[in-house]
Amino acid sequence: MLDRKPEPKKRTKSDGTSERMLSSSKAKSIRSFLNVNPEQQFEVVRGLASPVRVRILKLLRRRGPLNINQISEALGMPQSTIATNIQILEESDLIDTEIGRARKGQQKICAARFDEIVIRLDGEETSREKDIIEVEMPLGLYTSYNVSAPCGLCSTEGIMGVLDVPDLFLDPCRVQAALIWFGRGYVEYKFPNNAKVLGVPVTALEFALELSSEVPGTNANWPSDISLWVNDVKVGTWTSPGDYGDRRGVHTPRWWKLEGSQYGALTQWHISSKGTFMGAKKLSSVTLAQLRLAEHHSIRLRIGIDDNAAHPGGVNIFGRGFGNHNHDILMRLHLNKS
Repeated sequence: MLDRKPEPKKRTKSDGTSERMLSSSKAKSIRSFLNVNPEQQFEVVRGLASPVRVRILKLLRRRGPLNINQISEALGMPQSTIATNIQILEESDLIDTEIGRARKGQQKICAARFDEIVIRLDGEETSREKDIIEVEMPLGLYTSYNVSAPCGLCSTEGIMGVLDVPDLFLDPCRVQAALIWFGRGYVEYKFPNNAKVLGVPVTALEFALELSSEVPGTNANWPSDISLWVNDVKVGTWTSPGDYGDRRGVHTPRWWKLEGSQYGALTQWHISSKGTFMGAKKLSSVTLAQLRLAEHHSIRLRIGIDDNAAHPGGVNIFGRGFGNHNHDILMRLHLNKS
C-alpha cells in the first residue's frame, strides 16, 4: 500500500448479538452482501418482487429484529398480510427467524440477513474446459467483510474513498476494486456451485489468487500468515515472505507510486481427497469431503488473517489490472463425469 506513517490498528467489534441474528444487528463491524444470479436464484428475485416485502426488509435493516406484531404496527398493515409476506421472505432466505417467548405463548422474531442485495445481469465469468469449470470472481464483489486499518481499496483509475476507514469497504463502488489491502480481518466471496447445478461430483477444488503481506510502504522481509477458509472450514495457511515494491508490477498502473505495494505471489490452493496443497507442499489434512460442497448452492471463500496467526502481517489481494497476473480470484471445479 501507500507509504505513510503507521496509525493505530482499530478492529471493529460486534455488539454481542446472537450469531444467527448477527447480520441484522446494528453493529458496524460486519456487513453482509448478496450477489444474485437471477437465472439460478429465482426464489430470491421472487422474494424481492413485492413493495410490501421490500418495506419489511428495509424496516428490519433499519430497526433490527422485530416480531410480526411490531412489523404490522410499524407499517400499518394487517398481521395476516405481514405473516404471508414473512413466509415468502423465509422461503427466499432473505430473513432469519426464531421462535421466542411472548407474554401469551410464542412469537416469531424476524431479522434481515443482508445489508445490500445486487442482482447481477452480467453473471460471473465462467469457462468450461473438458471436465473443469472455472469462475473468475471480481475482486470487489465480496459478500461480507471485517477488516481493520491499515486498509483500503483501489481501482485501476485511482484510490477509492478514504484510506484506513473500514466502513468504506461497504461502498457500492467497491465492485471496481483491483487491489484490496487490510491489516487484520477478512473478506469473503460467494462463488456459484455450478457442479451442484449440473448434478456432477467434484473431485478437486482450486483457488488461484495473487497475494502479498501488507505494511506501510513496502518491505520484502515482512512475513504474514494468510489463511483461506471454504464454507467456514479453514483449509490452510500460507506465509507470505513480504510486501514487494522493488519493481513495478507487470500490470500495475503507472500512476501508482513505486512506494506502494506492486505485486504478490500467485498462490494456487488445491483441495482434494488427499488434503489441501499448494504445489507439492501439503498445507493441511482438510479434504474435499469436509467442505460438503454437495449440500450448498454456493461456495464461500474467505481470505484473511487468523486471530491466532503467528505472523499477523496483513494482506494485499491483487486483481485484474494490478500486480503480475492479470486476473481476479479464480475458482476451478474439477468434475467427475464418469
